[in-house]
Amino acid sequence: MMDEPLYHRYRLYVAGDAPNSLRARHNLERLCRRYLGDAYAIEVVDALNEPQRVLEEGVLVTPFLVQLEPWTVRLAGDLSDEAAAIALMRLA
Repeated sequence: MMDEPLYHRYRLYVAGDAPNSLRARHNLERLCRRYLGDAYAIEVVDALNEPQRVLEEGVLVTPFLVQLEPWTVRLAGDLSDEAAAIALMRLA
């Protein structure tokens, strides 16, 4: 039996179309496409539309990324430091 490829699930908390939030979305999509192909899913949670959920989930700043699978990683910021993001997300 062959090992199944890892599937990565992310939840990205943003604040509407704020510049940092847009950058985070773009950077996350770019990194995932480059390193994961089709083996990822991204859920975007807008703090402006779902403030109670964001607070209940303990998010205090945006943009904020939570990698849900295959392991848990939590990252604040717009992911513009590509080397740090790749290392923390274990993409390479």
